[in-house]
Amino acid sequence: MSVLDRIDVGVLVTRRPATGEWGGEIWKPEAVLVEAPPLPPFTRLRAADGVELFYAGAAELRLFPGETSHYRDNFTSERPNLWVAFRPDQDGGGEIVGVTADPYEGEAYADTIGDAVEPVPMPPAIQEWIEAFFAAHHVERTFFKRRRDRADPEAFGRRPPPGKGRGGS
Repeated sequence: MSVLDRIDVGVLVTRRPATGEWGGEIWKPEAVLVEAPPLPPFTRLRAADGVELFYAGAAELRLFPGETSHYRDNFTSERPNLWVAFRPDQDGGGEIVGVTADPYEGEAYADTIGDAVEPVPMPPAIQEWIEAFFAAHHVERTFFKRRRDRADPEAFGRRPPPGKGRGGS
């Protein structure tokens, strides 16, 4: 049985005016679509009350066999999510930095200042795809605690000053 390890998804983002004295705008990833629609990036889909919804473009969602335990951690939460990282630009658009099902990679995306990183609900079709990938690739690894070498109590003992022998001469 062959399981795909990557699919293209569509990303939806919202833009709203920032409240406060500094002004500007706030971009927020809102949803991931199971398939990327045939629309150009930053097609405005809806506008109401100053909030605009855009199709930001397509992104590749990739899965890795070594991260299956991370996907399991995602599925054991109340609501499985995908993490979307979006970097706005000065021209009223931006770029999709990444989409991931790995909660730890999603957390790492948040380390970049200026990027909007949000967990969004995982569509059921993507959840089924990841579960099939998990079933095909997951290998349970037992935790092995490494034993440390015994300390040598003499290694940190007092040493004679330079020029003096051990006998105190």
